[in-house]
Amino acid sequence: MKQSLLVVGVAAALMVAWSVGRVQGKEGQAEKVVFVSAGQANYNTMHNGVSMAATWGDANTGPHGTFTKFPAGYDAGMHTHTNDVWIVGVKGAYLYKDDAGEKRVGAGDFLRVPGGHKHWSGGDKKEGALFYEEGSGKFDLIPAK
Repeated sequence: MKQSLLVVGVAAALMVAWSVGRVQGKEGQAEKVVFVSAGQANYNTMHNGVSMAATWGDANTGPHGTFTKFPAGYDAGMHTHTNDVWIVGVKGAYLYKDDAGEKRVGAGDFLRVPGGHKHWSGGDKKEGALFYEEGSGKFDLIPAK
């Protein structure tokens, strides 16, 4: 009986040690310095002319940061996102509208869009938009009804 308890205790201790080591390893990744230049980033163009360059994470699977480009005059239509989105303008202007009015998010401006909030977005008619975007989860665009 004592030997069985000892084996179970050792096994539990090993599982705890493995879990702690795994968490610490992930934390070490989060503490890495990340530098990405918007001008040098590796952009992938989508079917709608929008292009995105990952800076960290993966917009297709979870929390992420990307540089995103909207072409001149881009219109995303009325939509929502499942997760919160934070935007900082870099060049041109990200255009935003909701029931409270319109906003022009230019270089150095910040906008937070809560998940589930119905809005319209697009790019400046002449310059388009280059902005840094972070999402609290996977990126999606759900057309509004």
